[in-house]
Amino acid sequence: MLASAKNLKPENTSFNGEWTSVPTGLGSINFPTLEPLPQQGIPWPSRHNVVDPERQLNLMQEMQICINKLKHSQFYHTFLDQIQNTQIVDNFVRALDSELKMQMVIYGIGSIESDEPCRFQLSLAILMKRKFSWIGEIEVFDPVLSTTETRVLEALGCSVLSVNEQARRKALKPTFFFMPHCDIRLYNNLLQENWQAELLNHTVVFGNSFKLHEQIASKYTRSYSAEAKHVLGVQKFMNEFRIKTFSDEWFGGAFGDSSLHFFYLDPEIELQCIQAYFFSV
Repeated sequence: MLASAKNLKPENTSFNGEWTSVPTGLGSINFPTLEPLPQQGIPWPSRHNVVDPERQLNLMQEMQICINKLKHSQFYHTFLDQIQNTQIVDNFVRALDSELKMQMVIYGIGSIESDEPCRFQLSLAILMKRKFSWIGEIEVFDPVLSTTETRVLEALGCSVLSVNEQARRKALKPTFFFMPHCDIRLYNNLLQENWQAELLNHTVVFGNSFKLHEQIASKYTRSYSAEAKHVLGVQKFMNEFRIKTFSDEWFGGAFGDSSLHFFYLDPEIELQCIQAYFFSV
């Protein structure tokens, strides 16, 4: 059954085994030497294997506070209005194709126990799941997640991945990748893994503005451009919608410089042709 617009209406760290987040704002971004990402495809043990029930209860209460605060914020109501406008709905419909559900995969959410912006980011994903019937199951991975955080995520209806995919998930079905403030290499890994029309057309990315990364690459180093080559190359085949934020202390750090990214490519184009269009290989 073909999805329609109606269906979409509501019913700073180093690489010591962790992912990094990206500071918001072009002027605030620094470029240290890039170190290797953790190895992909191996089980990732949580930092803490013992769950403290009191700690778990406190974290759940903090999450509920953040969810309620976000739900009643001007940012959230503006966000809902924005993603329900005709232009964005049409892009979601195209990504869904004939499917009724779009799975959500969250990478790089960070520590929801120690970082309030991370709790707000997770709150937005959860509120979207509750608001829109077309959002399917939610899967989460970040190597910093503790066992306590994992239990809370599961209690909130999420599945926590045990293997570090390094964002190399093929979009074999429509997938919403929720990746606020992730390292540029994770966005690049995701695009590289889905580097063909059929897969990219089923991919939606919520994360730092790819157009902003293009500005950064033009201003800074060749090594940065090399790490971001798929992010830079996909610009010609992308619709980007910047997320509107406000200058308040709660949500600017969580969602500043964030965008929704949709991709549109001719399914008849072979991978080699796409590569030729994007950049010289």
